[in-house]
Amino acid sequence: MQVNFKQQILPHLLGIVSFYVLIVMYFSPIVFDGKMIFQNDILQWEGSAKEMIDFREETGEEGLWTNSMFGGMPAYLVNTEYPGDISRAVISTLTLGLPHPINGLFFGMVSMYILLLTFRVRSEISVMGAWAFAFNTFHMLSLEAGHNAKIWAICLVPLILAGINMAFNGKKLLGVAITAVALMLQIRFNHLQITYYTLIVVLIYAIGQLTYYIKEKRLPEFGKIAGILIIGGLIAVGANANRLISVLEYGKYSIRGEKLLESAGDNEAGLSKEYAFSWSQGKLESLTLLVPNFSGGASQEGIGADSNAAEALRQNGVSGAQLSNFLQGAPTYWGDQPFTGGPIYGSVIMAFLFVIGIIYAPKRFRNIFVVITVLSLMLAWGNNLAWFNYTLFDILPGYNKFRAVSMALGITLFAVPVLGCIGLEHLYADRNQQKKTKALLLSVAIVGGFVLLLILLAGVFGFKGAADASFPSWLTDALREDRKAMLRNDALRSLAFILPSALLIFFAIKGKVNYLYATLGIAILVVADVWTINKRYLNDDSLKKSPSESYFAPTPADKKIMQDDGYFRVLNLQNTFKEARTSYRFQSIGGYHGAKMRRYQDLIERVLQTEISGFVKKAQEGNFDYANLPALNMLNTKYILAGNSEKAVFKNPEANGPAWFPQEIVAVGSNDEEISEIPQINTKSQATVNTNEFEAEAGAGTVSIKNHQPNKLEYTVNASKAGLVVFSEIYYPEGWTATINGEKTEIIRTNYLLRGLLVPKGQSEVSFKFEPTSYYRGSFIAVSCQYFIILLLIVSLVLPFTKFANYGRKG
Repeated sequence: MQVNFKQQILPHLLGIVSFYVLIVMYFSPIVFDGKMIFQNDILQWEGSAKEMIDFREETGEEGLWTNSMFGGMPAYLVNTEYPGDISRAVISTLTLGLPHPINGLFFGMVSMYILLLTFRVRSEISVMGAWAFAFNTFHMLSLEAGHNAKIWAICLVPLILAGINMAFNGKKLLGVAITAVALMLQIRFNHLQITYYTLIVVLIYAIGQLTYYIKEKRLPEFGKIAGILIIGGLIAVGANANRLISVLEYGKYSIRGEKLLESAGDNEAGLSKEYAFSWSQGKLESLTLLVPNFSGGASQEGIGADSNAAEALRQNGVSGAQLSNFLQGAPTYWGDQPFTGGPIYGSVIMAFLFVIGIIYAPKRFRNIFVVITVLSLMLAWGNNLAWFNYTLFDILPGYNKFRAVSMALGITLFAVPVLGCIGLEHLYADRNQQKKTKALLLSVAIVGGFVLLLILLAGVFGFKGAADASFPSWLTDALREDRKAMLRNDALRSLAFILPSALLIFFAIKGKVNYLYATLGIAILVVADVWTINKRYLNDDSLKKSPSESYFAPTPADKKIMQDDGYFRVLNLQNTFKEARTSYRFQSIGGYHGAKMRRYQDLIERVLQTEISGFVKKAQEGNFDYANLPALNMLNTKYILAGNSEKAVFKNPEANGPAWFPQEIVAVGSNDEEISEIPQINTKSQATVNTNEFEAEAGAGTVSIKNHQPNKLEYTVNASKAGLVVFSEIYYPEGWTATINGEKTEIIRTNYLLRGLLVPKGQSEVSFKFEPTSYYRGSFIAVSCQYFIILLLIVSLVLPFTKFANYGRKG
């Protein structure tokens, strides 16, 4: 078949070039100056992963277990590489060498572009939809926070659906291949919450198609297509067998798994509702989709020197640096979430086109994307729509493993431009000019009229922020006026984008402007809209030269601790359980991770928090009561860090050390009983053992550590009496094996979460090794499936390439 380069190839090339150019323009300091986004989550990840990365570079092996945070935990969700895995090379190839993490946005545009082409949307409209999707504030705010895996997972949603839609359009081989590649990559990024939302999207699409095929009496055909897509999906899952087997195994022992304490209340597996729904989007707050500053922007928003708050502060004697600092981070946000980095917005023009889509898109696709949009909003509302979301939390398999449900808004911002672009395509294609004009005017009236109503009725909103109670009434009154002004200003701004977009469509309908030029004009307006909103939050000030170098630069306190080359842990009193800077150099009592081990989380909540706060209180009075720290001492906490200076380092003389013989065994019969004993005992001389699970007796002797690596620990034991040795290492029943003089022996759980061994009298050589079969079990399956998927994609692209190039072009 002869290929017309100008019609079949050039539009797609120009589209991809535009994606690349936009990314380079927005992030030019990253591309050209080597700067990086200051991403807190990524900095914390660097601290968490440092031990694993160093070990890999030094030995060429995978550590698989990290001791750098929370006393020790599997490293599958921290930093682990898998033998033979080619997914990283696939990503690098598909993103044309753009640096991480901005390459995800580029791929998001390609992904959305392909999806819209599969719905027979012309190239220029598809390009516009791709621009709007990639540059929505959900992605940019996620970039700023360091949620890179989430961005990639969301940006792969369109490609997954594109493959499915291709299969239903008759291109089964190519559709299955693209679906498999996209799903393989999405699972690889290990953001299972987004993958869960993706499955919901696919299910809604499938129901829509099933309804259509039943109506058309083509049910067997639906079954065949669905069957091959399911096979493709299973192969994509198989391509991640190495990751999934390990993560699913660990999940049982993490805070996502079953609760262990009866006193914790509901013992079902998963998170508590309070925790899971702590970040729930307010219903009114969703109007940021139309007016970015409807809810006051970010929790700390910059406001001008001419604002009401500034004037009130000056009138009450506040000036200079104090005034400037307040204005740079004013608490203007008045939404329902604890705090936010900014509003969720994807261009009011896309919201306007979405209404056109409701009117003009084919019924089955209209229904699919309206349901996706509405359902994703309802999911994001969380505890603000408790009757609905609590029911799903209780009945949907696996849904109680996830938190921060406002994340579902990423799906909203995917669905809106899809339906909007499909609607615009069908409006353009309709020959009935009168019908098109009526649809356009109705859409303007609905969206523009609603925005105008917000301007006129802005005063009806309370504008009360969560932080208002901490300010005097004269300041909160001024802040509320500023919030009202922010809403009105951005509502006017939204009108300023809706009206010219509508005019361009109107002139195109009347034949005064070419449809191509009208679409390009709207696309430029879309980019200008989202670009300027994004620059409020992710701008050049967010970009730094090597932010990790300055963040992890050793302080005088660090240098003092680094003089000790022993084996110990460090307690950082500053944000203990939400920072991983300490983990960068030391084995930390705290850390930064969303899936801590369940037993360690129990210890934090039941023992450590009380123990730490009690120590701080006494230390402030000049009484450093190290002996009354049974949990910290059994975790071998040798140093307590209270700041960055040398004087802020406190050496704990009562730390139990790496291992010891307790003189007394305290028998317990349950997890609740065991954890309640920890604060009551001297963990150096006493140890708890659940005698319903293990047998133990007290011994006597000394223990010294010979070698310590993430996945291997070696000790020399001199026992004057056979009995239990307690090791200051976290008990994990999967993968850890222990030997005494080369003979395998049972690892006993003691003190609720530590390891113990029964050692014989005399001198013994003890070794612990972490060799989880789950890590190795899925490697052959994963690599085989990955190569099969890539081969399938190559074959499917070569055979029908010329036909695929015709997508998006009208004859």
